[in-house]
Amino acid sequence: MTQPFAALQWDVFCRVIDNFGDIGVCWRLATQLAAQGQQVRLWTDDASALQWMAPQGCPGVELRAWGAPPPGPEEPAPDVMLEAFGCDIAPEFIAYSAYQSIVRGQNHPKPIWINLEYLSAESYVERNHRLPSPILSGPAAGWTRWFFYPGFTPATGGLLRENELMARREAFDRTAWRAAHAAAFGLGDGAPGQRWVSLFCYEPTALPQLLQRMQEQPTHLLVTPGRPMAAVLAALAEDIGPITPKRLSDQREQLSISYLPHRPQPAFDEMLWACDFNAVRGEDSLVRALWAGQALVWQIYPQHDNAHHDKLWAFLDWLQAPASLRRFHATWNGLDTAPLQWPDDDTLAEWTACVEAARARLLAQDNLVAQLLGFVAEKR
Repeated sequence: MTQPFAALQWDVFCRVIDNFGDIGVCWRLATQLAAQGQQVRLWTDDASALQWMAPQGCPGVELRAWGAPPPGPEEPAPDVMLEAFGCDIAPEFIAYSAYQSIVRGQNHPKPIWINLEYLSAESYVERNHRLPSPILSGPAAGWTRWFFYPGFTPATGGLLRENELMARREAFDRTAWRAAHAAAFGLGDGAPGQRWVSLFCYEPTALPQLLQRMQEQPTHLLVTPGRPMAAVLAALAEDIGPITPKRLSDQREQLSISYLPHRPQPAFDEMLWACDFNAVRGEDSLVRALWAGQALVWQIYPQHDNAHHDKLWAFLDWLQAPASLRRFHATWNGLDTAPLQWPDDDTLAEWTACVEAARARLLAQDNLVAQLLGFVAEKR
C-alpha cells in the first residue's frame, strides 16, 4: 500500500515523570507513526510499563534507553526530533543531529524539531499551536523548534486515534466480553440491569461515597491495578492481603468488584468499551474514554498551584457537559465537598449522549498523527 507521506526517521523522546501516561501516550504515538510507514526510535528513561502495555512490541518502533549513545554511522540520522511534554532532548543528541546535518549537506533538510505539549482544552492551546521557537545558541543555533499542541478543536493538533479504531469499536461484542470476564473471575451472570463501571484513578476523596452508592444497586466494578486498587482497599477499610488468583473479586451487598491485572493497551480499550461508565485519569485514558463513547468522569492530574482547576473547567466547557456531570466532576476532583450524586439511569443516558456528541465532533477532525505528518511535510 502506498503511503501518503515520505518514510522518515523519527526520534521520539519521553521521560516518565510518574504513573503510565507519559510512556502510554508516546507508545501510541510511535506505533501510529509506524503504521503510516515511518521509522521510529523511542528514547525513554523508563520502559518498564511496556512489558505489559505492549508486550509484543511493534514493527518499525525501536526502543532506546535515555542517555544511550547517539545512533552509529551506519544508522539513519533523524528527520524529525520530537520531545514529548517538554522533556528536553539530551545535549549529546542535539550535537549529533547538528553534526549529521552538516555531513548531509545543504541539499538535505535539517531535522524538524517538535515539542509535543500536554493536552488541554484551554484557550491558550489554539493561540500557541504551531508557533516557532528559534534556537539561539549551541550546536543547533539557527534551527527552529516548533510547539505542537494536541487538542479538542480544529485549531489544534487533534488527538491520537488509530485509523481502524472506530471499526474495531463498532465490531466489539460487549455481551461476549462481559460473559468471558465473569467466567474468568468466577462470577455469575449478574443481576438484571447490572451497571458495569471501570475505575482508573488516583486517590479521589469521594471514592468511599462512590463505593457506598454502588452497593445500593446492581453494579460490577472493574478496578485497575496499582493506585486504583490500593485506593479501593483503603476506602473499604480492609487489608485483604495480596490479590492472588484465588482472590480476584469481592462482593459488597449489590456491588461486585473485580481486581484486574495489568493489561495491554488494546485490552484496556476493550474494557472501556464494555462498561457503562468509565472513571479515568490523566491524559491517555481520557482520550481513550472519549473514543469509547460511554459516560465518563475524568480525574485530572493535580497541580500544587491548582492550575488543574481551570484545565478541568475548560474541558467540561468543550464537552458541553450537563450541570449534573459538572457537579460530579467537581466532587470527584475535590473542588468542593458536595455529596457525590451517583446518576440514575436517565442521568447516565444523558451523560453518555454528551460523550457521544463530543466524539462525533472529534471524528470530524484529523487525528494527531495525520496532523504531525502533514506539518512535517509542510516544513520540509
